[in-house]
Amino acid sequence: MKQSGNADLPLHYGYVPQWLAEHMAKLGLAVTEAIVMDYGSSEYLRRMSDPFWFQSLGAVMGMDWHSSGITTSVMGALKRAVNPHSKELGIYICGGKGKQSTQTPNELIKVGNQTGLDGNQLAQCSKLSAKVDNTAVQDGFQLYTHNFIVSNTGQWSVVQQGMNSNTRMARRYHWHSGQLNSFVEEPHSAICGENMGAILNLTDKQAAASKDGIMRIAQDNPERMMAEVKKLVMPSHHDVRAKDVDLKRLGSVLWLAHEKQPKDFEELLLLQGLGPRTLQSLTLVSEVIHGTPSRFKDPARFAFAHGGKDGHPFPVPVKVYDETIGVLQNAIHKAKLSNGEKNEAIKRLTQIAQKAEEGFTPNADFDKVIEQERANSYKYGGRTVFGSAKPPQTPQLKLF
Repeated sequence: MKQSGNADLPLHYGYVPQWLAEHMAKLGLAVTEAIVMDYGSSEYLRRMSDPFWFQSLGAVMGMDWHSSGITTSVMGALKRAVNPHSKELGIYICGGKGKQSTQTPNELIKVGNQTGLDGNQLAQCSKLSAKVDNTAVQDGFQLYTHNFIVSNTGQWSVVQQGMNSNTRMARRYHWHSGQLNSFVEEPHSAICGENMGAILNLTDKQAAASKDGIMRIAQDNPERMMAEVKKLVMPSHHDVRAKDVDLKRLGSVLWLAHEKQPKDFEELLLLQGLGPRTLQSLTLVSEVIHGTPSRFKDPARFAFAHGGKDGHPFPVPVKVYDETIGVLQNAIHKAKLSNGEKNEAIKRLTQIAQKAEEGFTPNADFDKVIEQERANSYKYGGRTVFGSAKPPQTPQLKLF
């Protein structure tokens, strides 16, 4: 078993408004259905264990692209939306934040009763993954949320998050059952994030002789942090900046949505009547569903699908969000009826965007793109936690 990576995120306080929570649940279910339908539950679990993909999913769902709140809000939305369809999808999501995390073992036992899996064994895996990140590896982050995602085949992933009140950072840990060897001897493929200096790591092979006596271990000079790979450390600044985004990839999406003639897509995409703004969102959602791991190194780019609840990079375009969900739900419905034309069209969106990157030089000014999105936000039903977007104010003529 490997801890597949983790992410350091600035602590954000506040809440997810009900209107956004409802949209996140709908889009989260549609994305889950599409991935399971096209790639299977094993691939879904693998993606959930990828910190870069998970961050991109949160951004495309309209959460603040880099905040700690992505973890709890995305997992909460998925749990509410996916679990009513668990039998059909073969995916069960347990746990949550605070007191909900302590219910994970009981929830897993119930899953075992429903599926025939060994619920007690799953509960043991849940407890051990939490113990490793909270106690065996003491890196200054105290766990406060724990989610255990399991398939009806017994494979699982864990998404959990700890808080460091001194640095005002949260650290998210991802686990995957794909290569189960040992929980107590080097289970991590990486311990990532900002190097905090010397830590206590009881899973290191060199700590084997020390495991017999916790007091003696505590007095020993602890080993330094393992080599950092798959590093994902989110910046402290809230706004989305050009350096946070692969401008070549973003530019190809904007070109695809706003400059290419719609007639070229009528036969290919079967998406007649959709405006360029919705096509922009669908392209990014398509990449979350069908993109390869190398496509998720700049999660901030996915905030250009549906903005962010705090208005960064721009308010959430509710009308566009609704259209995106509607098209995706319709594609899934048709695919279930063995009429996969529209589902294939969604898949081809990301293929076209990737092909457009070949030799592509973005000519759009990054700040102007955001400025334009904010100016047009009111047209798309833009909303943030502070209220609805308003039309830009025009200068008033003064009469003399």
